[in-house]
Amino acid sequence: MTWWPFARRGLVSIGRVALVGILSFPIHLFLVILTVFSWLTTVLGVGLVFAPLVQLLVRAYADARRDLAREWAGVEIPRPYRPRPAGAFIGSPRRWMWLVRDPATWRDLLWLVGGAPLGLAGGLAGLIALLYGVQGVVLVPVIASAASGYYGYGVTWPVDDLADFLLVPPQGALITAGALYCGPWLQWALARYDHSLLGPTRSAVLSVRVDRLTQTRTQVVDAQAAELRRIERDLHDGAQARIVALGMSLGMAEDLVRHDPDAAQALIAEARQASTKALAELRLLVRGIHPPVLAERGLLGGLRALALTLPLPVAVEAVDGELPGRPPAPVESAAYFAAAEALANVVKHSGATAAWVSLTYFGGALYVSVGDDGVGGAAARAGSGLAGVEKRLAAFDGSLRVDSPPGGRPC
Repeated sequence: MTWWPFARRGLVSIGRVALVGILSFPIHLFLVILTVFSWLTTVLGVGLVFAPLVQLLVRAYADARRDLAREWAGVEIPRPYRPRPAGAFIGSPRRWMWLVRDPATWRDLLWLVGGAPLGLAGGLAGLIALLYGVQGVVLVPVIASAASGYYGYGVTWPVDDLADFLLVPPQGALITAGALYCGPWLQWALARYDHSLLGPTRSAVLSVRVDRLTQTRTQVVDAQAAELRRIERDLHDGAQARIVALGMSLGMAEDLVRHDPDAAQALIAEARQASTKALAELRLLVRGIHPPVLAERGLLGGLRALALTLPLPVAVEAVDGELPGRPPAPVESAAYFAAAEALANVVKHSGATAAWVSLTYFGGALYVSVGDDGVGGAAARAGSGLAGVEKRLAAFDGSLRVDSPPGGRPC
């Protein structure tokens, strides 16, 4: 039954479009009337409370349609609404002005007006075509054969003679197949219409992007200042102090070399140990800024070298075998430290027996996935290492997503 998946997909799609089209027609009309009435009552003062409540209802319904578009047609529709300002409670003029100035409010109204007839027409078109084709395949031959020599009209199909009697079933089968084939396209077209008005406009996307970049720029400036303070503190408390002590030891040894060679030799040996420790601390400090292994081997090789130092087995691989070239050094460093922080959390908190890191390059973007078989419960809370990673990635228009259910073993 190789035809059944095709038929099932078409039937499901036609049923969904018909259901949404038929049910959405009265819903759209009701919400349009309610919206217009709520705005008109603003002159009486009632709309200050009524209009925001109606818009909550409209946006909830629009969110439901966004969910259907994603689940049924794979069309992602981001919410375009501007963030609500502080103190904009229902009934306040500030809340009302926020709704009026938001272009998404008026695009929702336009979507409601146009979606009522378009949804109904699309839903009925697919359903009528399917029923008409099935009628030709099944009902017309039954009616015509039962008439015993009388042809006439088989419901909506003309059956005037024997030739019609023989041609109607294949025609009905062709129409049925066409309706089943077009069903998913009708579903996709409905989702695209929703996306055209319920999704953010290009200017809205750019505005959100500017806001995000402004926020991340502030975070990056703060992070850089904190990093500089850390480097200064580490230098002052570590290598700098050891180098000062080294100079003092060498000066004392210089004074003692003629009078007490043994004491001078001991001071020189102490100075040599101090220089070794200072060098190790400087190397550790530089490794925290940009690991040498990352510069030498790239991101994939650097993560593999990092995995060898961990107390549990960590598999590191690129999904397509190798990355197509190296990303810019700052991006590479941010991705490396993000993976390193995630692996550090795995070692400290997860109780895992194994972990893995996968690198994927797709659509001009680099994806780094870190997973383990531990107990879960990780979250990018304020002040946590993962929250710091999120801020660091945001500087490069990146993002962090954590999927770690408590007690679970996420894939």
